[in-house]
Amino acid sequence: MRGPWKTARMRRRHLLALPPLAALAACTGPEPDPPTGPGTSDGGGASDAGGASDSGGSSDAGGAEPSPSPTPPSAAEQLLEELTDRELAGQLVLVGITAGSTPDPALLTEHHVGGFFLLQVWQEAAAVDAVISTAREQSREDLPPLIAVDQEGGQVRMLRGEAARRTDSAEVLGAAGPDAVREAYGMIGEDLAARGIHLNLAPVADVVDPQLGGRNEPVGGLDRGFGTDPEHVGQCVRAAVEALAEQGVGSTLKHFPGLGRVERNTDFSAEGIEDATTTLDDPFLDSFAAGIAARAEAVMLSSAIYPQLEPEVPAMFSSVVVTELLREQLGFTGVVMTDDIGAAKAVQSVPVAERATRLLDAGGDAVLTADPSLAGQLVDAIQQWAEETPEQAERVRESAGRMLALKQARGLL
Repeated sequence: MRGPWKTARMRRRHLLALPPLAALAACTGPEPDPPTGPGTSDGGGASDAGGASDSGGSSDAGGAEPSPSPTPPSAAEQLLEELTDRELAGQLVLVGITAGSTPDPALLTEHHVGGFFLLQVWQEAAAVDAVISTAREQSREDLPPLIAVDQEGGQVRMLRGEAARRTDSAEVLGAAGPDAVREAYGMIGEDLAARGIHLNLAPVADVVDPQLGGRNEPVGGLDRGFGTDPEHVGQCVRAAVEALAEQGVGSTLKHFPGLGRVERNTDFSAEGIEDATTTLDDPFLDSFAAGIAARAEAVMLSSAIYPQLEPEVPAMFSSVVVTELLREQLGFTGVVMTDDIGAAKAVQSVPVAERATRLLDAGGDAVLTADPSLAGQLVDAIQQWAEETPEQAERVRESAGRMLALKQARGLL
């Protein structure tokens, strides 16, 4: 087994022996970081000066040691307690904005959506700046929307022209190696940060099956993959995640657990989207493990089906994929989101409400819809689902907490 995957498996065994807060902290790596989610704190214990003395716990002055001051709640934790049920539900919906359009104010004032992602091709920097400014003006001052974009390079670049510089495709960058990836994604990060964009819906961590190559429509056919070797792809993914982070931009690993072995594109087809090979210990997962180790802040789930993991269930609705594999086995604690569930053909047979609630039931957090008209239905469904049982209400709070923590990490709160 290759390095990142083996490390993740060892981490999982270690985490199972830890109490919840310690386990959460261990997932973030060996160096301590500021809190990134609800329920975490900078410390929570006594300072070095506040330990017991050699004389049985009393200080030299004869008095009891003072109790350590409680760590004040983070901005994300405070908001989690203050938001209404409707606002909590809304944070779990991200809505697409097509080039040249502006978001309907009701998306924020009535549905309280968590953010937006830019769709199609935006050529003018001023147009991007204007739509982001409008979205912020329409939101609560203390709860601005998260802004994301799909900026991979090559054919998949929503920002072009004066809005962002051109970068090569992942296939070209992967052939050149991790240093080339780091340079290109540093440039991407600079451009997104300059436009006020917080999250890149990239990099692609899928490993393309060499036997499929270009016949793998969603990745190989569009030159979106860094390569066919999991270890090499993992090195490139790590370079991309770290380069974006250096520019203050979050990253999203996609499309978990991998689209490199399917033939058809889930955006346009409900057939030919089955990966009959991937298992819980598949080496093609190593590239995702590398991205998680590099501290990617989000993971986007595939809409394909993986019979070896959970037959007949799209990955985004599978508790085996989301909870057992991604959360427990790989130790990912950040935001888990869907691919588009608005216009994508792969999920058109699933009722709109279930596209959100089935994700939450599987352990995921946020749904993305390219169709803004579905936003209200999705928020309604999440709110109603939370009202059904205390367990489901807590599930929604947990996911809302992750979204708020992501916003805090990106300087929004």
